[in-house]
Amino acid sequence: MPFSPTAIKISKITLLLLLLGGGFVFFYLFNPSQHSFFLPCPFKYLTGFNCPGCGSQRAIHHLLHGDVFTAFGLNPLLILSLPLILYSLGLRLWNYIFKTELRVQLFYSNVFIYIYFGIAIIYWFIRNLSFYPFAK
Repeated sequence: MPFSPTAIKISKITLLLLLLGGGFVFFYLFNPSQHSFFLPCPFKYLTGFNCPGCGSQRAIHHLLHGDVFTAFGLNPLLILSLPLILYSLGLRLWNYIFKTELRVQLFYSNVFIYIYFGIAIIYWFIRNLSFYPFAK
């Protein structure tokens, strides 16, 4: 007997929540600065320069421990982007569960996408400058 669409949907949501919860527990328990099993940034490994995502794993660890200032110091772009990311993922989950088509027009605006991409490029450049206040 095949599974009903509702049972499949519940299974997918449960699996997603377990994976996300497991990821949060993993990042809470293990500090990426102290354990070698975390993946290094391939861009930094090859070039020695930071990419816009460098420091994200450590920032998430510190954020889960409530240390927002350290997390912000490790990757401010990620910390400032988290509300948008969480809202977007929450809206997608809501649409999936309740079969709605809710959208935030901001996420579909070319202007927003170009500005956000531009900010990421500028951030990528600035974080690799070797003089005060950018050098760490």
